[in-house]
Amino acid sequence: MIPWLVLDTAPIPGDAGQLRLLQRGTEFSIQLGHNELMNSRLSGSEKALATLAAERVGGRAGARFLIGGLGMGFTLRAALDALRPDAELVVAELVPNVVDWVRGPLRDLSADALSDQRVTLRIGDVVAAIRADSSAYDAILLDVDNGPDGLTRPENDRLYNEMGLAAAMAALRVGGVLAVWSAHPDRHFTQRLRRGGFSVEEVPVRANVTSGARHTIWLASKSGRARR
Repeated sequence: MIPWLVLDTAPIPGDAGQLRLLQRGTEFSIQLGHNELMNSRLSGSEKALATLAAERVGGRAGARFLIGGLGMGFTLRAALDALRPDAELVVAELVPNVVDWVRGPLRDLSADALSDQRVTLRIGDVVAAIRADSSAYDAILLDVDNGPDGLTRPENDRLYNEMGLAAAMAALRVGGVLAVWSAHPDRHFTQRLRRGGFSVEEVPVRANVTSGARHTIWLASKSGRARR
């Protein structure tokens, strides 16, 4: 078997560890310690995070999406493909090196998504982007951890607790959707979303479209009934 080659490492702000970008043949992996956060062969659920949200609000004129966590660019690419030419996508990425990876060795995976004129890139915590404006987004897509807890950094808990969900609610436009990716279901998070006033769908998706592990995507609507 071809061994993994470490292409680069990147510290996570706040002394939260170090990301590693690895390559094995045509396969890429982003890892934190012994945890694999993303693999280029398993992109189905990352794409679904965007397409499921776009199915609900992407047809709006001038739809504005906030994507928290660039990853390998799969979610961004899927959102660009699903949204109208007048859409705007704001990407908040905490680790600058990840942007360099997506513009460099991972560029072909997202078909150079960061060069699309609809994209605005912000280097920094997605929490700040959520709290910056009220009624600013039609959808907020979060893929910054392996679930609704601060795996990559403890500070990310601020996204999923009651205050974080209230901030997301305020940042969404009427009928907007908060979409959260997770490697596993979490009934406590589902209950927390409902207590926060969201209408909630919990959608199981495959890691690679029709195969692989089942991941979970929450689609939490700001108002009205969740679509099924």
